[in-house]
Amino acid sequence: MNDYFTAINHFLETILFFDILFESVEGVKIPFLVAWLIVGGVYFTLITRFINLRAFKHAFDIVRGKYRTKDDKGQISPFGALSTALSATVGLGNIAGVALAVSIGGPGATFWMIVAGFLGMSLKFSEVTLSLQYREFLKDGSVMGGAMEYLSKGLASKGYTTLGKYLAIFFAVLMIGGAIGGGNIFQVSQAYSVLSHEIPYFDANPLVFGFLLAGFAGLVIIGGVTRIASITEKLVPVMVLIYIAASLWILGNFYEKIDDAFFLIFSEAFNSNALYGGTIGAMVQGFQRAVFSSEAGLGSSPVAHAPVKTKYPVRQGFVALYEPFIDTVVICTMTALVIIITGVYQADGPYTALIAAKEGAALTSVAYGTIISWFPIVLSVSIALFAFSTMIAWAYYGERAWVYLFGSKYSIIYKLLYLALAVIATTVKTAILVDFSFMLMLTMALPNIFGLFILSGDIQMQLKEYLCKLKSGELDAEALR
Repeated sequence: MNDYFTAINHFLETILFFDILFESVEGVKIPFLVAWLIVGGVYFTLITRFINLRAFKHAFDIVRGKYRTKDDKGQISPFGALSTALSATVGLGNIAGVALAVSIGGPGATFWMIVAGFLGMSLKFSEVTLSLQYREFLKDGSVMGGAMEYLSKGLASKGYTTLGKYLAIFFAVLMIGGAIGGGNIFQVSQAYSVLSHEIPYFDANPLVFGFLLAGFAGLVIIGGVTRIASITEKLVPVMVLIYIAASLWILGNFYEKIDDAFFLIFSEAFNSNALYGGTIGAMVQGFQRAVFSSEAGLGSSPVAHAPVKTKYPVRQGFVALYEPFIDTVVICTMTALVIIITGVYQADGPYTALIAAKEGAALTSVAYGTIISWFPIVLSVSIALFAFSTMIAWAYYGERAWVYLFGSKYSIIYKLLYLALAVIATTVKTAILVDFSFMLMLTMALPNIFGLFILSGDIQMQLKEYLCKLKSGELDAEALR
């Protein structure tokens, strides 16, 4: 079985990461997936005329409920959908991934990570808008949305019925695999690895930890998206505030070094320093980390936004702009600044063993722990919360894909399987399966962005119509007071 997963994993890596375009003087090349996401991000930023900047204030007004109407249809609030999507993205990528990106690509990787987050805002706006446009209200009261719907229905409306059908099925299979491995097993194993060091009882009784985490997750996901949203609305702000507060505390104590850190970030973003692979190496590390962090372009979070209560699809697209901004531009940048200021990323420093072993979470823990002695304990709790929130969000993503393929009456099978694997993840080695599932998650970007390109005209049309109504005052007139 391991040989089977390894073979498929190698095949997917060949497709996603074969080197194209050009090679830097240090021998670093741009992987296809990075180029694919860059092209997609730039294209949708341009055709929406920098909507990632123009709609920032209007998005906030939507989140706070200013534009609710009597014609809104859905199950959860715009903020609930945003929280659910953020619960899937704010997590180990912000803690472990950023440290690895900086240690491998140098401080310049931070610049490209910010650029990727900026471009990712436009991708997120586009895919969420289409998710709402082509969503379907099922007989059981739930909502089916996401890439499966706009790939099948959207492409059919353009005359590509068969292509859209097969791309949607392909995407759904990928998302189920990604949910089970990356959204579930990986999260549980990482949380157990950290907490078992802090709580010896769990180290001796891994199944107890597995059953506890699966039990709490089960109480949430069995209730569907409304319960998931109600939990994430409370959990995500707390997680984010704890982590940002610790970051600001450190940055505040070393405010005189922030200018130097930003100078390193910008100067090494365009540096040919062979130590870190130069500009191309920094760019690759920054964009890859941003993908894992915000999931912009993968087509996963549009599933979380599909059940939102709204009248206009593009309206929730505006709200979704905040995801890459909060997750990548704000939180990841703060983490990177702490990593750079404390110097733990340096290849010739005392933490080369952690860098070589790619222990990103441990490297971040060391960075914060050098300033806040008790932070490793806080980090352990944060990782557990991040893992739990990611679990419940990806459980919903995978369940919607399962329902798309097999129907609503079989969704309980998926949920029970998901929870059972959460327990098993604490007792078996899962490295190969997790690597395989991450490849599946990344592969989701291929059909998703391809579909976005074909449906880009729908996005432009909806955006133009909505902004005309906003400018004329029609949207203010229909809003509930």
